Amino acid sequence: MIQYRDNATITPEEAIDLYIRSTLGERRPVHNVQTFADMLKNANLTITAWDKDKLVGISRSLTDFSYVAYLADLAVDQTYQQSGIGKQLIEETKLRLGPECMIVLLAAPKANEYYKHIGFEHNPRAWTLKK
Repeated sequence: MIQYRDNATITPEEAIDLYIRSTLGERRPVHNVQTFADMLKNANLTITAWDKDKLVGISRSLTDFSYVAYLADLAVDQTYQQSGIGKQLIEETKLRLGPECMIVLLAAPKANEYYKHIGFEHNPRAWTLKK
């Protein structure tokens, strides 16, 4: 049985391992432990999914809890995908947000169809500015 927690302390190494197991590591700086430490420390809403003591999923957001939550990362171990963990991580995130708070995200290419399937609306107005 998968357990969801919003109070788990995970190390950057644990997160990196999960991101690699989820394929999100292909688009994240898994070679930089300090960046991952900062990502975990500065996200203000992180939900984790556990199979006993094994980290199998994470939802990492930046939010004001009232108007918008930016879902920066949604990662589920590949061996656990298609079992509802990603959808439940989003539900657990929504439970902790205000009643009118929207969730915004940039989909990874492999996950583009997934978000439409679970009720997200496509918005072509996203922009990025890289250093």
